[in-house]
Amino acid sequence: MNKDLNLRVRFAGVEFKNPVVTASGTFGSGIEYSEFVDLNLLGGVTTKGVSLNEWSGNPPPRVAETYGGMLNSIGLQNPGVEKFIKEDLKFLQKFDTKIIVNVWGHTAREYAEVAERLADTGADLLELNVSCPNIKEGGFAFGTNCETVYEVVRGVKEVTAIPVVVKLSPNVTDIVSIAKAAEAAGADGLSLINTLLGMAIDIQRRRPVLANVTGGLSGPAIKPVAVRAVYQVSKAVKLPVIGIGGIMNGEDAIEFLMAGAKLVAVGSANFTDPRATVSVLRGIENYMEEHGIDYVNDITAIE
Repeated sequence: MNKDLNLRVRFAGVEFKNPVVTASGTFGSGIEYSEFVDLNLLGGVTTKGVSLNEWSGNPPPRVAETYGGMLNSIGLQNPGVEKFIKEDLKFLQKFDTKIIVNVWGHTAREYAEVAERLADTGADLLELNVSCPNIKEGGFAFGTNCETVYEVVRGVKEVTAIPVVVKLSPNVTDIVSIAKAAEAAGADGLSLINTLLGMAIDIQRRRPVLANVTGGLSGPAIKPVAVRAVYQVSKAVKLPVIGIGGIMNGEDAIEFLMAGAKLVAVGSANFTDPRATVSVLRGIENYMEEHGIDYVNDITAIE
């Protein structure tokens, strides 16, 4: 790392040593990846999704490679918040990196209950995964409706002082209106985008590749969609944005910063290269050196 470069970023009142964090669901809670990556180098680690109770997720097969990325239908498998606090969170607190806990629930109340349980545990940010199905409203995702997004965010903000980031789904007609609903409810930041809904068919077996039929598409194929969404949303709201979607190298990360993101999250790249986060960070540093930029915040968003 070049000591002359200032990579510090302030996001939702929290200071990150650099803008590179991990994307939820692609890095576990850092335990496995710590064998390959010094977590102290990262701006932050975003954990896998955490729910109130243990959740087994979807049946296999639930991951499939596709052109320019991958499909997954893991289904948010996790051990529940109590075990997460005792094991995963305790492990992450050994490192000098910010901890972003991804939270989800089947109801608005479940989101609030998980957030309340995490309130005094040392988590730096809570990321609300509103792409989950709302079981009380027929199964549609919380994040596809302005009213349900508002309800979830308000409920969480009432029970915790930890800054709240809302992870937005691209599977909507107007992502800006969803972002504005989160802002109106008191969100402290936004992360976007979550995966695009996709499907693959095994033509030899004449059936869907994934047991769940559909899954979330991530990887380089979705980057143009993600950059567009970050650009639109960052222009429409005053909240800071984490850019996610197909970041494979430093140049991809710079593109998101120029679109308006303050932090960048590395996701699917972790599966092809366990050290992808560090490579992205080094790529940002190289770009800054080549262009005579001393402070990462001077990589300003385009008009």
